[in-house]
Amino acid sequence: MAALPYANLLSVVLLVVAAVPPCLQQSSHDVPLASIQAGEDIPKTDSLGKDGDAKQAFDVYHDYLVIGAGPSGLQMGFYLERAGRDYLILERGDGAGTFYKTYPRHRKLISINKRNTGKTNKEFNMRHDWNSLLSDDDSLQIRHYSKEFFPQADILVQYLHDYATKLKLKVQYSTDVKGVSRVANHTAISNHLFILRDQNNRTYACQTLIVATGVWVPNVPDIKGLEHTVGYEDMSLDPDDYEGKTVLILGRGNSAFETADHIMHATNLIHMFARSRVRLSWATHYVGDLRAINNGLLDTYQLKSLDAVLEANVEKLKILNVSGKLYLDVYDDDEDIPEEEETERDPNMPPKMPVDNFAVRDPYDVIIRALGFKFDNSIFDESTAVEMGRNRKSKYPTIKHNYESSTVPGMFFAGTCTHSLDFRKSAGGFIHGFRYTARAMSHLLEWRNHGVPWPSVSLPTTQLLSTIVKRLNEGSGFYQMFSVLGDIIILKNGGTSFAYLEEFPIRLLPALPKVAGHDGEQFIVVALEYGKNFSGPGKDIFRSDRATGEASDAHNSNFLHPVFYHYNKLPTEADMLARPEKWILPRPNHLHHTVEDFLTSFTAPKSHILPIRRFLETSLDTDLRNFFAESCFKMALKYRSVPQECEEHYLQGQGLMPTANLYEQAVKSGLLM
Repeated sequence: MAALPYANLLSVVLLVVAAVPPCLQQSSHDVPLASIQAGEDIPKTDSLGKDGDAKQAFDVYHDYLVIGAGPSGLQMGFYLERAGRDYLILERGDGAGTFYKTYPRHRKLISINKRNTGKTNKEFNMRHDWNSLLSDDDSLQIRHYSKEFFPQADILVQYLHDYATKLKLKVQYSTDVKGVSRVANHTAISNHLFILRDQNNRTYACQTLIVATGVWVPNVPDIKGLEHTVGYEDMSLDPDDYEGKTVLILGRGNSAFETADHIMHATNLIHMFARSRVRLSWATHYVGDLRAINNGLLDTYQLKSLDAVLEANVEKLKILNVSGKLYLDVYDDDEDIPEEEETERDPNMPPKMPVDNFAVRDPYDVIIRALGFKFDNSIFDESTAVEMGRNRKSKYPTIKHNYESSTVPGMFFAGTCTHSLDFRKSAGGFIHGFRYTARAMSHLLEWRNHGVPWPSVSLPTTQLLSTIVKRLNEGSGFYQMFSVLGDIIILKNGGTSFAYLEEFPIRLLPALPKVAGHDGEQFIVVALEYGKNFSGPGKDIFRSDRATGEASDAHNSNFLHPVFYHYNKLPTEADMLARPEKWILPRPNHLHHTVEDFLTSFTAPKSHILPIRRFLETSLDTDLRNFFAESCFKMALKYRSVPQECEEHYLQGQGLMPTANLYEQAVKSGLLM
């Protein structure tokens, strides 16, 4: 059937159910939904409800709707714009990056802005630029906006505004999405349309919904005496308001320590109270843990300068106001909190202390809640209800590894909302991580909705080693999203050529043909990983044997280093689920660790490149050495086959053309074996 012009159709996909687990099912065909002009207002018509006759009117239709014009929403907008898709970004604020107009409260970002690396390669430099989004405009880099290593938050707000403006992204501001529902439609990609309602009851419909709202609702504990506390979101920023006061901060993350650093010069003392122990980012390699820029209070604590850090369950406390002083009643984890009627006491007397040297026996003047943020799921109705994670991931929605909702087909998440997939493992909750997962999701959607395969380059196998070495020393996406995104090498044509896919979600490897449109004969995954037992709270990461420099000991590398997985065929989802503990992939046919490098430069001829070449030669059963013309000539005279390098370049794929007599003489004289 002849393809219709895009302007005359809505680009959608019929769901093709593949023989893969439900979490990996995708579609790969572009088909029209109806003869409605893409991007225009749709006339109010009857839509198919669950029972076939429900009526649902909507004012505006776009193939894609993105909720939120923060960094992740704008990043998705860039890729939708570049692909020429019909989309609209809805933002509740009056400009891009609304969250950063308020947070962090003390206005100092903790994402680094390393302007100088000694190199001019843009891709390499993005390894050390943690604030910029991806684009084709080199002027849209934070380095042009600030010289500070940790820029001010207002700089990021201005940057996001310029990003949206310069790239002409389709953003509609002052649009507060109040409700998200769905209505059945048998011709839609997922057999339903999403209907969004704003504060003015204007409705918007789409087939693919991308939620990029971030995690912005403050965590408020369910404790007695909560009214005596002030939240991080509402606290005074004037240090004079804390002059000579004793302060308790509930929380143990960067916002709590950021607050302490801001006021510690004015206070009598600061105590910090949280359930878990302090996790230092330089010890865990997790950027979300406490950063060095905020940890000043640890100095005053360890040097016995009044400030202190305590561990206890915040949920197991009660705050009492006695004559303007705030006291804590704290209970053990396995002790029940008494009911109100069981705790009769004189309201003018402080609580009884369990022991006379109880750590929090003295009162406080101010108690500040700085317990982080969670995802806002209040905008979803029963038909689009979002399932939330469990335990420490409870602040994130649960999603599949293609960034789609675990409960609502066609609803995707971008940015910090996707951090449940790599929580405490990689950088997916931060700009320098989710700018790459947003790009990965755009590639997945291009195949799912429009039949456009994952971008790749195809080259002869003779160029495989040089391609890998270049990527190892320049690639930014799999450097930032280590152990989550990896490069995929697909061997084809009997191993004589390969397709190279950059920064593919590793967990989707079993479904590669279904979600990316690529298949092949053999597969190699290139990932960057830390040592499996290298870091963690309480471990001495500065121990003398923390690094290795011997290629033969590469498998014991602790710091970030390349790991290669070779499979004769794609592993299955069952293989993935049964992989060894702490492994990111199932056991391959061949495995290779490249030894870590102090400079993170994997260019040493003997320590890095030679072992990689030998691994590739073993895996592919071929010779990947480079030869001079003289060597190729001699081998062409002596052997029936020559290395691929000689075949492609010296012989140009033609070989020698001997006569029968020449061939017979060559055999007799021993020149040809």
